Amino acid sequence: MRNIVTVSFLAIVLLLCSSNKLTLRKEYRVRTVVIDAGHGGKDVGCNGKFSHEADVALKLALQVGALIEKNLPDVKVVYTRKTDHFVELADRAGIANKNNADLFISIHLNSGPVNAYGTETYTMGIQKSEGNLQVAKRENAVILQEDNYKENYGGFDPNSPQSHILFTLHQSAYIDNSLRFADKVETEFKHRVGRNSRGVKQAPFLVLWKSFMPSVLIECGFLTNPTEEKYLNDKTGQTYMASGIYRAFKAYKQELEAMN
Repeated sequence: MRNIVTVSFLAIVLLLCSSNKLTLRKEYRVRTVVIDAGHGGKDVGCNGKFSHEADVALKLALQVGALIEKNLPDVKVVYTRKTDHFVELADRAGIANKNNADLFISIHLNSGPVNAYGTETYTMGIQKSEGNLQVAKRENAVILQEDNYKENYGGFDPNSPQSHILFTLHQSAYIDNSLRFADKVETEFKHRVGRNSRGVKQAPFLVLWKSFMPSVLIECGFLTNPTEEKYLNDKTGQTYMASGIYRAFKAYKQELEAMN
């Protein structure tokens, strides 16, 4: 009788161990990425001498997505837009949430003094930098072109610093992986693409506000700088930039999945 009890007990222990192993084997995978081409349609974004932010951002977004689809077939790529049309900021995050995205990438171009140049990658947050806040204010001003923006964004005022601070709290749960990916993007731009990296920064961007996953906004360069505008509109330059973002995504995916 004692032997039967011992065998039964061991069987239960083995069953529990097996069950735990099955649970542990449920590994995390980066399965879905949402790529957002900033602006579009009636909202052209910032302007260079001969190009618009919305057009360049779309070309870059489509190239990044195509590289992921070709080289990482286990990843589902979703675009917030694939043509030149207007998508409200809240809807961009909504697309990412609806598709249970593991990462949200918003691609933009910058504007500033004619001598300003280089790339910047932002996560949601607050840094004591007036420059960061000005970039966020410019990108967030898009909501003024939306209907009922006060109701849709809880009374958000794109000209109020206080409004921007309040909206940073939502993304705090995802900040570590957002920064992880942002750092890889800027590392690629600096060391592989050969661009001037202005670094990883934090600012209160509405497009990242309601996304329930790690999210970044990439400023790929200044259209107001003649040299950068030419580079960012050149097919080779666009290929280099898209490849840099793709390689950052691949490295990010591999690093997270290696932690299983």
